[in-house]
Amino acid sequence: MGHSGNLQLKVVNGDAGYVLEDVPHLTDYIPDLPTYPNPLQFNAAYSVVKQYFVNVDDTVSQKIVVHKDSPRGTHFRRAGPRQKVYFVSDEVHACIVTCGGLCPGLNTVIREIVCGLYHMYGVSKILGIDVVNDIHKRGGTILGTSRGGHDTSKIVDSIQDRGINQVYIIGGDGTQKGAAVIYEEIRQRGLKVAVAGIPKTIDNDIPVIDKSFGFDTAVEEAQRAINAAHVEAESIENGIGVVKLMGRYCGFIAMYATLGSRDVDCCLIPESPFYLEGEGGLYEFIEKRLKENGHMVIVIAEGAGQDLLAESLQSMNQQDASGNKLLQDVGLWISHKIKDHFARLHKMAINLKYIDPTYMIRAIPSNASDNVYCTLLAQSAVHGAVAGYTGFTVGPVNGRHAYIPFNRINERQNQVVITDRMWARVLSSTNQPSFLSANELAKFKREKPSCPVVG
Repeated sequence: MGHSGNLQLKVVNGDAGYVLEDVPHLTDYIPDLPTYPNPLQFNAAYSVVKQYFVNVDDTVSQKIVVHKDSPRGTHFRRAGPRQKVYFVSDEVHACIVTCGGLCPGLNTVIREIVCGLYHMYGVSKILGIDVVNDIHKRGGTILGTSRGGHDTSKIVDSIQDRGINQVYIIGGDGTQKGAAVIYEEIRQRGLKVAVAGIPKTIDNDIPVIDKSFGFDTAVEEAQRAINAAHVEAESIENGIGVVKLMGRYCGFIAMYATLGSRDVDCCLIPESPFYLEGEGGLYEFIEKRLKENGHMVIVIAEGAGQDLLAESLQSMNQQDASGNKLLQDVGLWISHKIKDHFARLHKMAINLKYIDPTYMIRAIPSNASDNVYCTLLAQSAVHGAVAGYTGFTVGPVNGRHAYIPFNRINERQNQVVITDRMWARVLSSTNQPSFLSANELAKFKREKPSCPVVG
């Protein structure tokens, strides 16, 4: 196999179009590091496992739907414990960082990193953390979180001064970009410090991985808001329930919550433009649905319809500390527009209720499914760091956990592809129009190739 690469990307090319996008290793810049037997082989809990250690050549394919003549394509290094490790228990001094917005499962990831280090590798020195027994039952993060820029040199100085040699960074795409810069500085200094990222975004907008932790919990909790809107709407003549869900740039939560509920009549997401006035517009559809059913429920993602209110958006060019564009409350805006439209026409009296559960969803603890997922993410990160891998993030790719280079996580945002089957399932469930003209639909088919989504 031929090798090529730089500090950002290690690429291994093999036969039949095989490509391994590998992650850095401490031995890339610190040669002749000693190795040690993995202590898991002496752990009674794992003694019954037939083949617990991952083969050194195991990789995970990014694409699993292929044709007989297709090249083997891009692969990532499979996550899991190795037979040899590059740290002994007593020398490990780890730290864990959480950044960005809250998300269900943060405390579970923290707990499982701590428990994984201690129970699997005998590591007890973790900066600032003592007891983690029940933290997974709480929302938020026990470590605190913030947004904004950072001084890379000062951070690495602190890592070096404190003798930290494993850094676990939990956060979204902005945080992972920061983690990549920290890794580069550590590498430049030649430090034996493993940097592992755990991707976090409640919106599920991180590419490559199957889904992000907290997403299942968010979709499940969104059902409560949708159910409340449905109860309100159907309890009065011409009742309309409007629910705004998270999704700054992508509509995954809105889409899956809509499919999970089956009480939603219209789902509006950032990826699918819509219009209000005229034939085929939202107002016409609302009137039609009210005449048919006497009530309706609208779910709208926070980033949807921003073009329609851009003229009145005072914060249009402003950003928060993480660089995200500040958005106006589209749910409140569209609620007022619907009320004003029907009041102006005097066609029918409507009764509209608006529900915004955003911060309630962010702040809850993760559900059972996400707890299991967070455990696998945390343990995969620990196995990778102890095995000497660095400058990577972890996540499932087609159901198998893998180590992924930072640049692949940061290169783009995952979005709903409205020419895919999943969005068609939404349209079929709600019986809403696509709000797209034939020309717009043809444009989307040309510009947005199909990509995997969860489910």
